[in-house]
Formats: sequence, structure tokens, C-alpha cells
Amino acid sequence: MGVLRSTQSMAAEVEEMRAALLLGAGGPGPAWRWRGGGAAAAGKRGAGADEGAAEARAVCVTGGISFLGLAVVDRLLRHGYSVRLALETQEDLDKLREMDLFGENGRDGVWTIMANVMDPESLHRAFDGCVGVFHTSSLVDPGGISGYTKHMATLEAKAAEQVVEACVRTESVRKCVFTSSLLACVWRQSYPHRHRFPATVDESCWSDETFCREKKLWFALGKTMAEKAAWRAARGRDLKLVTVCPALVTGPGFRRRNSTPSIAYLKGAHTMLAEGLLATADVERVAEAHVRVYEAMGGTAGGRYICYDHVVRRAEEFAELERQLGLRPRAPPPPAAAPPSFELCNRKLARLVSSRRRCTHDAYLPVAYD
Repeated sequence: MGVLRSTQSMAAEVEEMRAALLLGAGGPGPAWRWRGGGAAAAGKRGAGADEGAAEARAVCVTGGISFLGLAVVDRLLRHGYSVRLALETQEDLDKLREMDLFGENGRDGVWTIMANVMDPESLHRAFDGCVGVFHTSSLVDPGGISGYTKHMATLEAKAAEQVVEACVRTESVRKCVFTSSLLACVWRQSYPHRHRFPATVDESCWSDETFCREKKLWFALGKTMAEKAAWRAARGRDLKLVTVCPALVTGPGFRRRNSTPSIAYLKGAHTMLAEGLLATADVERVAEAHVRVYEAMGGTAGGRYICYDHVVRRAEEFAELERQLGLRPRAPPPPAAAPPSFELCNRKLARLVSSRRRCTHDAYLPVAYD
């Protein structure tokens, strides 16, 4: 799948990527230093290899050059994994080289390999020797206008099936973390009558595909179809699968590096805002959630995980999001006549990643879009 970009913007994008990656994250030195162990050959599934051994620390990340993909790679390296980046185009490889984040293949725990998510053989070659796969890539509109099309939703579902099938086929792969979206949870055909308390939207909720088609919510449709395809492909197979459903992913550099999928995400945003369903998630926290979930898959982790750290509740916040993305200002949504019908809940993920047993992080996480 991979993000399709115009080569005319490549140089500017690389500069912004480098600046974003070099932002400090506490302590001396750059936050995005590529580091890790040497080459690691993964143990065979079912062979009883020690999960903490070096040979069980090799993982593959699809879409590793994307906004979220690079953050996931960095987190994996910080946790001591060796990472294989599955890249789709020569442009992606050139961009990595221009960023100069690592030297020769394998020097700092990172290897690159070309793989097409529509080609099962190339996926099998990319995954072979890895014990885990992080599927973070997604399709966007190469024109950068609509952000997503109906046809792309079908392609994304097909790609999801191919990735999971390749994981099952690859003997070394035991676990797969699949990046979905909060949009796969929030869109419904019918809404409940307003009660004294809002209805909870959590990982048990699924978006209605028919409703998404009727409202032309193609990005939400694609994420819903893709995640369901992944679960169908994994059912009854020798593979552990979890899905992470992040809200709108923001953070340093997201305006340039993630603008097209962000614009696609915001289709129908006025409705989400009014219903209490418009949320954002910092890219670093989303990446950390991916790694924490992966490491807990040998124990209790399983199923779906909603990931967000801020619910957008005011029209002014939404207007700021539009400004950050360079969107033409639209008429602000009318003031809510009643409290939102829904309340997002990420309690399942919060229990896994921290000792704070809260349903929302809003009380202690400030919002910062760029």
C-alpha cells in the first residue's frame, strides 16, 4: 500500500521529516537515533524459542517511511528490536538515504527490503525470518485532494488480507499488530435516543459499512473493511493478531507528512464533533501503544485497542486543526443543543500501557497539533 507522494515535494518533506525526528524526547542527543542489535534470525513458530532471546527480536514494519511507520520503528529500536523496513518504492528508499538516519543496512539494527502488499511472494520474502509484523501502511489519494476514494477502500481490504495471509504462510511469524483506525468504530446507521448519560464507544463497536457508503465516508469504509478482512484471514490460523485503532494521528510535522490521510479522516468531522467522537492521538503515543500491545500478546493482550489522547470538544479546536492542515475555513458547526450522544473509551489500552485506570487521558494530556 504505501503513501503515494509527488516527487516535487520530496526535498521539502525530507527536511521537515529530519527536523521532526531530531526533536528531543528527553535526555541528550536526537530522539530518533537508529540503534539496535545486529542481525537476528527468528525462531520457528512453535519451536519454543525464548521470546527474550536475540533471535526472537526481529520484526518487520510495512509503511516504515510513513509518519506513523517511522515512529513505530523508532519505538521498536528503543525497546531493543531489530527492524526490517518493507518499502514499496525506490522513492521511499531514496528518502531514507537522504534523511541519513542510518548507514549501511543492518549497521544500526535497521534493514530495508522492497515489498508490494499486493504481491504475496514479496511479502513472504519480507517477513521471512521475522517473528512479528507491524502493518502500518495505508492508501491515500496521489492527487492529494480527496484523500481517499471508494476504489482505495476495496484495495486496502485486499491488501489487509494479503498481509495476514503472508504472515500465516511465513513460518517464523507468530504475531501481527495491524493498524486500523478509530473511524472503524464510530460511524453508525442509527443513533440511540439521548439519555441522561452518553453511550460508550469502545473497541467492541464497529462502523456500519452501509452507512459509510451512503455518506461517501470512503476512508472510514476502507479502514473498517480492511480490519474485518484481517480478522477473517486470521481466524482459526496459527497467528496471533491484534488491531490498534488510533484517532487522527498528530504530532510534529503531521501537517506536511500526514496531511492527505488527515484530510480524509476529517470528512464528516462536524458530525463527529457534535457527537463527541472527534479525537486526536499523538504519533509518539500511538507508536508506543503498538509496541506495548505487541509485547503483551504473549499474555493477556488480544482483540482491538482504541487509541486516543484528546477529544476535540470545541469548534475553536476544530478550526485550528483545519488551519494546521491548510484547509479552507468552513462554516463552524452550530452550537450543540444538547450534550454529545457518545463518549469515547480507551480503558482497555490504558490498563495495558499504564497503571492509571481511567477511561480517558484528557485530564493530564495537553493537546499539541504541530
